[in-house]
Amino acid sequence: MESGDGFRALDEKSVVEYIKSAPALTARLGGGQLDGVEIREVGDGNLNFVYIVLGPAGSFVLKQALPYIRCVGESWPMTKERAYFEALALKEHGRLCPDHVPEVYHFDRSMSVIGMRYLEPPHIILRKGLIAGIEYPLLAEHMSEYMAKTLFFTSLLYHSTAEHRRAVAEFCGNLELCRLTEQVVFSDPYRVSHFNRWTSPYLDRDAEAVREDDALKIEVAGLKSMFCERAQALIHGDLHTGSIMVTSDSTQVIDPEFAFYGPMGFDIGAFLGNLILAYFSQDGHANEGNDRKAYKQWILRTIVETWDLFQKKFISLWDEHKDGKGEAYLISIYNKPELWISLQQKYLKDLFHDALGFGAAKMIRRIVGIAHVEDFESIADASKRASCERNALNCAKRLLKERRQFETVGQVISVIQEIQP
Repeated sequence: MESGDGFRALDEKSVVEYIKSAPALTARLGGGQLDGVEIREVGDGNLNFVYIVLGPAGSFVLKQALPYIRCVGESWPMTKERAYFEALALKEHGRLCPDHVPEVYHFDRSMSVIGMRYLEPPHIILRKGLIAGIEYPLLAEHMSEYMAKTLFFTSLLYHSTAEHRRAVAEFCGNLELCRLTEQVVFSDPYRVSHFNRWTSPYLDRDAEAVREDDALKIEVAGLKSMFCERAQALIHGDLHTGSIMVTSDSTQVIDPEFAFYGPMGFDIGAFLGNLILAYFSQDGHANEGNDRKAYKQWILRTIVETWDLFQKKFISLWDEHKDGKGEAYLISIYNKPELWISLQQKYLKDLFHDALGFGAAKMIRRIVGIAHVEDFESIADASKRASCERNALNCAKRLLKERRQFETVGQVISVIQEIQP
């Protein structure tokens, strides 16, 4: 069915005709005829259709945004313009960190279609790798690199205020997806909402406790304000372990359709919070052959290494460009070495506390909100799943309320191990 603006939802048949009409895509398949091309719909997410297109001479992924939320249906409309912001963010983040962002080959705004690099096997979604207990030795190195570069180079530490305001204005258009986050992360878990669900009856009291926790609600209000008001950098906006594809030596960040200029800590927190969820889920995946204890230690090491490497890389970029056009901290003012260092330390400390807050909020919504994580959902025994989820929920509530008391990431690890050794 075609809408008045020329949009029509593709299916496996019409995808072929669409590809033929797009020279950048046919070129990827070697041009000419599309004989022998295989097309598979693989979208397992909540929002979009995703087609893998494989030909004898090349391949790509075709992603189409629908004008509603796929996992709910047409009863929850959602702008297909999100594809425009996803393509924009992929191109910008790809320019800043090409090693960890797939290349965009084609974008069609009227059809909300993006054609991009196919991340061939053995790439898998990181979340699935964590459930399977696979170690990724370069994950912390790669993700710290991605976050340091994309966040630093789109912030006022690097931008002039004029550049920054122009970029912020462009991404302000991604308003519907920001509103979706505002609702499902910062509002629904703290009130009665028909979208919420949890492992019932085991977590009924826990979900109620979240809704009755006034101290928690006050902290979440502050985080929601920061999410809505603070245009700190171009963030991915949904940087969980389902938005990252990995092999032992490759890490690729995908799906930035929630991208906008927001608080840096939201991205860092999403990644670290999802690693913490993965940690708490491991007891539910343990069996006689593998108690997952060594793997849990690897996850904790990855959390520590990610933050430590991020700090180092971020400070290094800042030092390297301190004489540049960035207007947040002019070197003509902050020209004493000790002042410069204390300034950076304060910036990173505040960012650490932001990340803990946002990470904790993301953990809470995954347990008592609308969209859950496979880490827990794939634990068949409901009482065992609920026990893992309760530990994660208790950890998140503590991190959210006490985050300003943490000086180091090691102290966070101690809390995690205290709750579930």
